[in-house]
Amino acid sequence: MDVTLALKALIMGIVEGLTEFLPISSTGHLILTASLLDFTGEKVKVFEIAIQAGAMLAVCWEYRVRIASVLTGLFSDPKAQRFALNVLIAFTPAAALGFLFNKAITAKLFSPVPVALAFIVGGFVILWVEKRNKTAPKARVESVDDMTALDALKVGIAQSFALIPGTSRSGATIIGGMLFGLSRKAATEFSFFLAIPTLFGATIYSVYKQRDLLSAVDLPWFGVGAAASFVSAFLCVRWLLRYISSHDFTIFAWYRIVFGIIVIATAYAGVVEWVH
Repeated sequence: MDVTLALKALIMGIVEGLTEFLPISSTGHLILTASLLDFTGEKVKVFEIAIQAGAMLAVCWEYRVRIASVLTGLFSDPKAQRFALNVLIAFTPAAALGFLFNKAITAKLFSPVPVALAFIVGGFVILWVEKRNKTAPKARVESVDDMTALDALKVGIAQSFALIPGTSRSGATIIGGMLFGLSRKAATEFSFFLAIPTLFGATIYSVYKQRDLLSAVDLPWFGVGAAASFVSAFLCVRWLLRYISSHDFTIFAWYRIVFGIIVIATAYAGVVEWVH
C-alpha cells in the first residue's frame, strides 16, 4: 500500500472519529480535510462514508452491555422493546429522505462553501438553543428509557437536517432532543444509539451503490481509515460523556462559526482552493 495514501487515510479516519459524535459535523470536516490533503474523487467519497463504520463500532463497544441487554430482551422485556422501537422510529425519517434525495444532495451540497455556511448557521442554532435552555423548565425526559415514540419521532426529524453536509448528525439529534424536552445526557446518549443504524445503513448503502468503483486493493487503506476512526471515536465518546456532565455546547457553536467564516474567507480570497 502506498505510504502517502495510507497516511491520508489515517488522517481522515482520525478526523472522522473525533468529529462524528461532537456537534461540529464529521461530514463537513471530512470534506474540508480531503480538500486540504488533495484527497478527492468518487472513490474517496465512498471512503468518507465507509469509515463511519469504525465510529459506529466504537459506540457498540462502549455500550456493549446495554446493546446486549436490549437484543436479548427483544422478545420478552417491554423496556427493551420500547427502546428498540424508539431507535427504529428515530432512524426512519433520515433514512427515507436520504434514500430519496441522496443523489441531489451529493451533487449540489457536498462542496466546501455550502458546508461552511451550514457550519455557521448550525453554530447560531446551538447558541440559541443553549440560551433558551438556561431559562427553560427542567427537562421533561431525563433518561433514554423515559422517551416516548413521539419523542423519538421528533429527534428523528431533527436528524434529517443532518442530510445537509456541515449540519452535523450528532448536533442535530442532541440539540433537537434538548429543544424537544430531553436532558443533555438523554439527548447525547440517544444520539449515540441512533448513530448505530444510521451509520451502518449509510455505509452499506454507499458501498453497495458504488461497488463498481472498488476492488480488493482498496481494502488496506479503507481498513486504516476505519481503524483510526474506531480508536479516535472511542476516546471522543468517553471524553464527551464526561464533558456534558458539567458543560454546555456553546464552545462548539463558536468553533463552528469561526471555522465556517475562515473557510469562506480563504475561499473567496483565493488563499485556499477548496475543492471536493
